[in-house]
Amino acid sequence: MTTPEADRTPEHSEGAAGAAPRPEERLERAVMAAEKALIDYEIAVETFRVEIENFSRLHEQRLGPLYARLEELDALIAEARAARTGDPEDLRLAQEARARLAPIPGVEDLLHGWMDGQGLFPESVAMLTDRSVQPPPRVRPGEEARRLYRELVRKAHPDLAQDEGERARRDEFISRVNAAYARGDEGALLALQEEWAAGPVQKRRATPADELYARLEWLAARKELLSELAGKLEESAIASMLRLAPDDPDALLDDIAQRLTGEIAEREAELVALRQA
Repeated sequence: MTTPEADRTPEHSEGAAGAAPRPEERLERAVMAAEKALIDYEIAVETFRVEIENFSRLHEQRLGPLYARLEELDALIAEARAARTGDPEDLRLAQEARARLAPIPGVEDLLHGWMDGQGLFPESVAMLTDRSVQPPPRVRPGEEARRLYRELVRKAHPDLAQDEGERARRDEFISRVNAAYARGDEGALLALQEEWAAGPVQKRRATPADELYARLEWLAARKELLSELAGKLEESAIASMLRLAPDDPDALLDDIAQRLTGEIAEREAELVALRQA
C-alpha cells in the first residue's frame, strides 16, 4: 500500500509550492532596497544640512556683532594712525579699511533715476528692451492642470527612454510641459497631451523590466547628486566648526565669543592710546 507521500512526484511537489517567480522579481526587490537606502540617505543629508543652517544662523546672531565691532575698530585705528602720521601708505590703508565697512548698494541705489515705485520708467525700458520687463503674475495651477501635468510626466519621463535620441526628445517635450504647468495653462497642457498621443510610434514598448532598470539608474544618479551635496556641506567652514565640538556646539560659540571680546578690548585700548598720543 502506497502512502500519499509516495504518490507525490517532483513535478507535483514543485507545483504545490506555487508558480515560478516572475523574471523581474529580483529587479523589483533591488529597486525597493535602493529606494529605501536612498530615502535614508536623503534624510541623513537633509538633517546635516539643517544642522549646518541652524548653526550658521546661530553663529551669525551671536558672533556677527562682535566681528562687526572688530572691523569698525580696525577702521578707526587705521584712520587714527593715518591722521597722526600723514603717511600716504597709512592713508591708503585707512581708506581701504573704511571701504570694507561700506554697505553694498541696494537695487534701488543701483537703478536710481531708472525706476519708480511701479518699476522701470518707460524710457528706461525702451533703452533696454522692446518687451515688458515686469515679472509675470504668480500662478497657482488648478486641479485639472495638476492632473494633466502628472499624467504627462508619468508618460514622457526621460528616464523611461532606452536610447539617447528618445531621451533628448523627451527632455525637450518635458521642458515645454513644465513651462505650461508653471503658467497654469490647461489649454497648452491639453495640446501637449494630444501631441504626445500622436507622437512617433515607439520601436518597442517599454517592458516592466525596462522601467525597473530606468528607475535603478535614476536612483543611482540621485544618490550621486546627494553625495556631491554632502561633500560640499562637509567642506564648508561651518561644518569644520561643528566637527570641533559635535556634542556641544554652543560651548564652542561661547569660547569664540570670549576670544573676540578680548580682542575687542585690546583694539579699544589701542584706539584710545592713538587718540591720546
